[in-house]
Amino acid sequence: MAELRTIKIDGREIEVDPNLTLIQACEQAGIEIPRFCYHERLSIAGNCRMCLVEVVGGPPKPAASCAMQIKDLRPGPEGAPSEIRTNSPMVKKAREGVMEFLLINHPLDCPICDQGGECDLQDQAMAYGVDFSRYREPKRAAEELNLGPLVETHMTRCISCTRCVRFTSEVAGISQMGQTGRGEDSEITSYLNQTLASNLQGNIIDLCPVGALVSKPYAFKARPWELGKTETIDVMDALGSAIRVDTKGREVMRIVPRNHDAVNEEWISDKTRFVWDGLRRQRLDRPYIRENGKLRPAEWPEALAAAAAAMTGRKVAGLVGDLASVEAAFSLKMLVEGLGGSVECRTDGAKLPEGNRSGYVGNAAIEDIDTAASVVLIGTNPRDEAPVLNARIRKAWSRGAQITLIGQPVDLTYDYVHAGTDRAALADLLRNAAPAEGPGIVVVGQGALREADGEAVLAHAQAFAEATGARLLVLHTAAARVGAMDVGAVTAGGLSAAIDGAEVIFNLGADEVEIAPGATVIYQGSHGDRGAHRADIILPAACYTEEMALFVNTEGRPQLAMRANFAPGQAKENWAILRALSAELGQTLPWDSLTQLRRKLVEAVPYLARVDQIVESDWQPLPMRDMGRADFVNPIRDYYLTNPIARCSPLMGELSRMAAERNAPALAAE
Repeated sequence: MAELRTIKIDGREIEVDPNLTLIQACEQAGIEIPRFCYHERLSIAGNCRMCLVEVVGGPPKPAASCAMQIKDLRPGPEGAPSEIRTNSPMVKKAREGVMEFLLINHPLDCPICDQGGECDLQDQAMAYGVDFSRYREPKRAAEELNLGPLVETHMTRCISCTRCVRFTSEVAGISQMGQTGRGEDSEITSYLNQTLASNLQGNIIDLCPVGALVSKPYAFKARPWELGKTETIDVMDALGSAIRVDTKGREVMRIVPRNHDAVNEEWISDKTRFVWDGLRRQRLDRPYIRENGKLRPAEWPEALAAAAAAMTGRKVAGLVGDLASVEAAFSLKMLVEGLGGSVECRTDGAKLPEGNRSGYVGNAAIEDIDTAASVVLIGTNPRDEAPVLNARIRKAWSRGAQITLIGQPVDLTYDYVHAGTDRAALADLLRNAAPAEGPGIVVVGQGALREADGEAVLAHAQAFAEATGARLLVLHTAAARVGAMDVGAVTAGGLSAAIDGAEVIFNLGADEVEIAPGATVIYQGSHGDRGAHRADIILPAACYTEEMALFVNTEGRPQLAMRANFAPGQAKENWAILRALSAELGQTLPWDSLTQLRRKLVEAVPYLARVDQIVESDWQPLPMRDMGRADFVNPIRDYYLTNPIARCSPLMGELSRMAAERNAPALAAE
């Protein structure tokens, strides 16, 4: 860090890093500087001119504080500290002039604009503008863009801050948006009127400081002051992005990101943001029992009695689905193992080692990617498995990190060295491994661990990380996986050993598993998906926005999900259903409330009490074994349809169709 420099801001002396810009220094001093184009996570454009300040002793005009660094300031007379003024008459007049120019062509749409109530332009016009206009000429209009089914455009409102252009090109890694023309003819547009081909595009809705880019599914649904706001976490992938769920009555109206520098910064994926339209569709809102091949509605006492009767005296297996909370997995484990059965959470066949936390979590934090000099990706496509993590890898690449991929060649939005597609490529990499000059990260995806030699692949990845001095991150695709592994919801031998010979299978939301005919299936879940179609008894449960729950993300960070709304109909919280069933079985679980359950959970796994902290894992290298020869296959075939909630979302279905059309091979002209 550079030696601190003393400057004076509005008469007050402070010490700051000379590499900071003036706007950052003012923020450190607790002084708010208005801005439209400046954003901490994007490159500096300096084109809105709203952040003007007066530099004493500098040019006789205000300076853009976002584009000037402290080290560029000249010292005052006789070496006195440089001085900045943010509230002088010059600055006030400059800001009023800039605001007047910005509003020349801006339409008076506030009463019907979805940005109303949370609009930067509204707020800053009130704080820094004037209450009159000298402009009487007709306003300029602009044609709308078709960016796809997610982002609705009203380009007449655009103030050309270029935040959307910089985000799509720098963070999302696509080049479809840009600015054309000059002066009054300048406009933001898309290349050849293309729709956006990115699973991060929804973030430009949050970035837009006016109502030019708004959410198409949320359009005209609600006003911000009507919404209840709940801070929680996302379960669409294993990253555990910090989100805020906004509800109106019992309905989820939208999902927006929260800032969490260590996990998702302030971005979320499109699936996270727009999957809410699947929360209420095809819901299981009452128990069902299958009779004569058909499901019929039932009441809770009857359904619980039927489930208990089916489980009594028979071999029971429990399956933990991808969206199950830690409390639900722990309750199922206690219940099924109390009956002499076995529980398994690795429903995709991943060879994750039981009891070896460094083997199923690794020892790296997501934040370590920011400073990595090299990133090695093994059997993963992070663009589909964790889009926000992929944006972080892209940021490391843009700063000079070398990216190496072993697996299927895919478009990751950045350049990488493709070292091969199979196990032999990993063996070669390990054979030539040497201590690296800078910090490195090895990311192992589930595509590398799902085959029979998954543990051998993981052992080679661990050995490579040790040989190069890198840190290991196991990238999961299921939000529930790490938490379920932590509580020991595993069976030696994996999925096949757990369900082999089982007469009753208790399916806790595992919709990706094909269960052979013969066994009685009790399905507990939220949506009428594949698991419910196979079930003999259905117990309707709450989904992730409808219950207080604990999850552990892919780096091993326990996170708290909060209830934003209530489950429909007779659906109950997952842990409560299992507690009621245990009483029916005569094997009553030792808790009557969520608080008591969590107390027992923390007694069993103490580090789960350290919410939002990364829990260090003891490094336990796996024994080296021979790997097979097969190619690595990425685990996600359709990014938009990976779980029951997404499959019930019409919007996710449309995005899946559009992606399939985009990726289809082009047909030659006749």
